[in-house]
Amino acid sequence: MIGRQSMIARGTLYIISAPSGAGKTSLVKAVLAQDALVRVSVSDTTRAIRPGEVAGVDYNFVSMATFDRQIEEGVYLEYADVFTNKYGTSQKWVDTQLALGVDVILEIDWQGAQQVRGRVTEAVSIFILPPSQQELRVRLQGRGTDEQSVVDHRMENAVGEVEHYLEFDYLVINDQFEEALSELCIIFKAQRLSLGQQQIRHAELLSGLLVK
Repeated sequence: MIGRQSMIARGTLYIISAPSGAGKTSLVKAVLAQDALVRVSVSDTTRAIRPGEVAGVDYNFVSMATFDRQIEEGVYLEYADVFTNKYGTSQKWVDTQLALGVDVILEIDWQGAQQVRGRVTEAVSIFILPPSQQELRVRLQGRGTDEQSVVDHRMENAVGEVEHYLEFDYLVINDQFEEALSELCIIFKAQRLSLGQQQIRHAELLSGLLVK
């Protein structure tokens, strides 16, 4: 039947980065609640689990020895040292999801983003910023999960992190949450409407329209 989707377009790999406290995690969770075609990669991490987090859902919590062994085994698409802990993304899991036509979000810092862009040139990258440094500090202090020394350290590193926004394809300012969420969803939808994706999804329809 003309118009039937005859092929599955490969999913898109999205890199979403932000300084701590910009609201990246909340925005990504909201995208997942609205868009059934998106998955977020569950990273391995060596940091301790925080109150309210669930192992295997928020992160895969592993020992430093396990993480280092998996680096040697080539398990990770990317990995980085962040505040004395390590975070890494499974290459195999990402490849499997993309092959199924699912879009995958990597919530990683700018260092991990550089690694991924070097290996996956077609990845789409998005940087999220808070509306001001003052608001960023308020958000970090409002978490109530970190000591003041940790908050101060993250604030000191924020400017250095923000400098890397020029390396990304899209920039979203998380001032009003719903507006920022709408902008993120638009990016996902626009990517699926690109010529290459539509040619794959609607190959039969296009072939029928070109019959003379």
